[in-house]
Amino acid sequence: MNEKTLAGPDLADFQSARAVVSRVTEITPLESSRYLSEVLGTDVFLKCENLQRTGSYKIRGAYNRMTQLTDEEKARGVVAASAGNHAQGVALAARELGIKATIFMPIGVALPKLQATRNYGADVVLRGHIFSEPLLAAAEFARETGAVFIPPYDHHDIIAGQGTLGLEILEQLPLVDTIVVPIGGGGLISGVASAAKQMAATLGRTIRVIGVQAANAAPYPLSLTMGEPTEITMSPTIADGIAVAKPGILNFEIIREAVDEIVTVEEDDIARALLVLLERAKLVVEPAGAVSVAAILAGKVTNSGTTVAILSGGNIDPLVMERIIGYGLAASERYLKLRIPLPDRPGQLARTAEIVAESNANVVEVLHTRHGTGLQISQVELELHIETRGPEHAELVIHNLREAGFEPRVDF
Repeated sequence: MNEKTLAGPDLADFQSARAVVSRVTEITPLESSRYLSEVLGTDVFLKCENLQRTGSYKIRGAYNRMTQLTDEEKARGVVAASAGNHAQGVALAARELGIKATIFMPIGVALPKLQATRNYGADVVLRGHIFSEPLLAAAEFARETGAVFIPPYDHHDIIAGQGTLGLEILEQLPLVDTIVVPIGGGGLISGVASAAKQMAATLGRTIRVIGVQAANAAPYPLSLTMGEPTEITMSPTIADGIAVAKPGILNFEIIREAVDEIVTVEEDDIARALLVLLERAKLVVEPAGAVSVAAILAGKVTNSGTTVAILSGGNIDPLVMERIIGYGLAASERYLKLRIPLPDRPGQLARTAEIVAESNANVVEVLHTRHGTGLQISQVELELHIETRGPEHAELVIHNLREAGFEPRVDF
């Protein structure tokens, strides 16, 4: 790769941004993962930007961009549109630089993200229900007031700021071979890929960079095939932080040259990744921030030497986390939902619970009804929600119930 990637930042830009960004950011931990190392067959490390100030990498680009504003621009204030992480990055950067910030957020934004953005001192305006509505409102606000719009990803200074993460990884792990990066609009991966590869070239090394998108919101594979940023119709995804319908223009050009491969992961893969990070690494990560790990678990990343998976954010609503944990348990076949028709006589419920207990599984919820579809008038239906240790254990529970004369059906 050339020292300067098309219109993107060169190594000097990234190094300059590093000096700027270090004023407000933490050097986040690079933690080894034995579990993921076993899965991939090589050393795997987690770059924990979920532990960054504001809970994501976004402060890097926002602060770098806003330090480039003139005094006259700073006096006019800044405006941004975001459903979460970019909002908090802009709000904190503005507070640190003494700039008035106005953030437009959708009406249904998660309460913790809304409160955090306000706590950093920004004026928050709730507008619309889908992201395009607060985005249009922010653009209109900028035209009417003269406030400077701070884009989430498609800007030279934003990319330079996000790329400081790539330099940080090489400083912490000089012999890294592969970096796996979540992709939304492309600000993070365009910066990380460009910065890391330019830095590696000065050391006489090459680095492989793999991007990961949620399959339900993946414009980059199609855009790369078409040769230009192409808008897609998205489906709902739990990885809302990277749900972007069209790549950034500058981001696309850099990614086309600097990124080696882009893969997609399914919703089940993402939920399983969150569960693995909670249980194995003791890390709270939002769905968008966990897609790098999801790609490893799903076999979308092959062994290409020492690997770093970037955990890009950790801002997740506890209520959403509760639902995703349940979803992840089900996707891992550790949460079993059974429907069992029973004779309507005393003792049947106690007997099924006894069999589950003897199988060393745990009943977490029970529904007992006489109104199930297909039941005889002399029958009731028992719905059991059971925690198991995995697929083999789930099969054992079902086998033991059948051996006792019951007819359990797995309910998906």
